[in-house]
Amino acid sequence: MTKTALLLIDFQNDYFSSYDGAKYALSGTEEAANQGAKLLAAFRAKGLPIVHVRHEFPTNDAPFFLPGSEGAAIHTSVAASSDEPVVLKHQINSFHDTNLKAILDKQGIENVVIAGAMTHMCVDAVTRAAKDFGYNCAIAHDACATLDLEFNGVKVPAEHVHAVIMAALNFAYANVVSVDELIEGLA
Repeated sequence: MTKTALLLIDFQNDYFSSYDGAKYALSGTEEAANQGAKLLAAFRAKGLPIVHVRHEFPTNDAPFFLPGSEGAAIHTSVAASSDEPVVLKHQINSFHDTNLKAILDKQGIENVVIAGAMTHMCVDAVTRAAKDFGYNCAIAHDACATLDLEFNGVKVPAEHVHAVIMAALNFAYANVVSVDELIEGLA
């Protein structure tokens, strides 16, 4: 998997129910981050590029990820090392108004492995944008988290939200596989 980079999307404190003061806890964030940490360790062991992405809303009027807050910080379980870039974004799509594409292109990246949160928002958006930019995408389905949603009176459990998004992305945008399968592919 040469020319491959790991993108860790929005594994931030406000999404973790175990974080005291979490403003927007998701379902299964801890488990997803544990799987993300396994991927992170595997990429580090192989010396492959890693990019961390974190979201901050531009004003304090936001419901979570307030500017400069601890809630907006990357969770310690998947924290960046000093030589790993951290992209700050203010939009759902990690490429929108950021230097993410420049970072990937400077390293000649052709393939991206994606993990993070929320499955139905930022993971979906970055995957579709990456594919549109010509990157080959893989998603670690067991290293992503989301939450229950409701639309028009229909309540959708997080596991169904996750499954629908993964199925849609697997159809035409990405190879959706487990962390263990991705790590095996790095060997």
